[in-house]
Amino acid sequence: MSSPASAPPAPASLKRIVAASLIGTTIEWYDFFLYGSAAALVFNTLFFPDSDPLVGTLLSFLTYAVGFAARPLGALVFGHYGDRLGRKKLLVLSLLLMGGATFAIGLLPTHASIGSAAPVLLTVLRLVQGFALGGEWGGAVLLVSEHGDAERRGFWASWPQTGAPAGQLLATGVLAALTALLSDAAFTSWGWRVPFLLSGVLVLVGLWIRLSVDESPVFKAALERAEARRAAAPEAEAERTPLVAVLRHHWRDVLIAMGARMAENISYYVVTAFILVYATTSAGLGKQAALNAVLIASAVHFAVIPGWGALSDRIGRRPVYLVGAVGVGLWMFPFFALVDQGGFGYLLLAVTVGLVLHGAMYAPQAAFFAEMFATRMRYSGASIGAQFASVAAGAPAPLIATALLAEYDSSTPISLYVIAAALLTVVAVVCARETRNRDLAEGDEEREASVPVPADAER
Repeated sequence: MSSPASAPPAPASLKRIVAASLIGTTIEWYDFFLYGSAAALVFNTLFFPDSDPLVGTLLSFLTYAVGFAARPLGALVFGHYGDRLGRKKLLVLSLLLMGGATFAIGLLPTHASIGSAAPVLLTVLRLVQGFALGGEWGGAVLLVSEHGDAERRGFWASWPQTGAPAGQLLATGVLAALTALLSDAAFTSWGWRVPFLLSGVLVLVGLWIRLSVDESPVFKAALERAEARRAAAPEAEAERTPLVAVLRHHWRDVLIAMGARMAENISYYVVTAFILVYATTSAGLGKQAALNAVLIASAVHFAVIPGWGALSDRIGRRPVYLVGAVGVGLWMFPFFALVDQGGFGYLLLAVTVGLVLHGAMYAPQAAFFAEMFATRMRYSGASIGAQFASVAAGAPAPLIATALLAEYDSSTPISLYVIAAALLTVVAVVCARETRNRDLAEGDEEREASVPVPADAER
C-alpha cells in the first residue's frame, strides 16, 4: 500500500510537473548545446583567430570543456541546498543563471574588438553555464521522480531527459536556419549572436512554468520527519551536510552512477558535437549537411527516449541501460565507416542510430539514479554521481576526439576511445542493484537523521 508521500498524484498535476521539468531542461540544454555547436562552427575564428583552423577548434572546444569543470561544483552547491531547502527554489535559480550567461554570450565582443579579453570573458560565462547545469539536472529529474508512482517512474522521469535532445534540436535548428538564410560572412559577423539572445525570451517562459509547480511530496514528508526529530531531541540532531551523508551511506552508488555515465556522456558528445568537425574536415561534407543530420537525429532521439523509459519499467533499469552501453560500443566502427562514405544519407543514419542507442542509457538514467539514494541525500547523490563523471567523460570528449584525429588522421582511435568507455559502463551497471519499483521513501527513516534540517527550509 502506498504511503501518503509516495501515492501517485492526479494525472493533470503530474503532467504539469513533467511539463515544468521538461521545458526548463530544454531551455538549459538549449543554452548549453548552443555553445557546443558554436564552438565547432564559429568560435575558433571569432575568439582564436591567430591559430591554425584545427588548433583554433581545439581551443574553442577547450572553453567548451571548461563548462563541464564547473558542473561538479554546481552539483555540490545545488545538491546541498536542494536536499535542505527543497527542489523547486534551486531549479528556479539554475534557470536564471544559465539564461543570463547565455544571453551575455550573445552580447560578448569578439577578439577583433577587445583582443585576448574576449576568450577570457567567454570562458567565465561558460563556467557560469556549467555551474548552473550541474545543479539543474538533479533537481529536474527528482521533481518528477518524487511526484510519480513507482510503476511508471521510468516513463515519467524520462521526459525531463528528453530536454537534452529537445535543447539540441532547438539549438541546432536555430543555427541551421540561420546558416541557410544568411551568407557565411553575415553569420560570422552577427548571425551567430541571435540564438544566444533568444535565450532571454525562453528563460521568461521557463520561469513562469516552474514557479507554478509544487515541491516534491516525498521531500516534504522527509522534512516533516526531520522537524519532528529536532523538536523531540534537538541535541541529537547530527550536524552533517547532505554531502557527508551521501559519502557515508551511498559511496558505492555514487561510483556506480559515475561509471554508468561514462559511455552515455562520451558517446553523446562524439556523435553530436565532434561529428560537426569530423564531417566537415574529414568526410568532405558541408556545414549545413552536418547540422541538418544532427537536427533530424535529435528529433528521433527525443521520440525514442520515453519508449526506452517505459521499457525500463517493464524489464528493469539495468537491462535497458546495458543494451545502450553495448550498442554504442559496437556501433562506433560502423558509425565512422558510414560518415566516411561522404553522403548525407549515410551521415544521417550513423548519427540517428548512435542517438537511439544513447537513449537506451539516458532514458532510464533519471529513475535509476533517483532510486539509488535516500530522499534527503538524493539531490546531492544523484547530482554528484552524474556531474563528477561529466568532467572525465563529456568535458574532454570532443577535445580528445579532435586531438586523436589531428594526431592519427584516422577515426580508429576515436572508436576505441568510445569502446573503452562502453566497457567501463557495462562493468558499473552489472555491479549495480536493480531499482525498478523501489519505494523512494524506502530506507529514509534510518538514514535521514544524518542530515540536519535548517530553520529556513521550504515547507
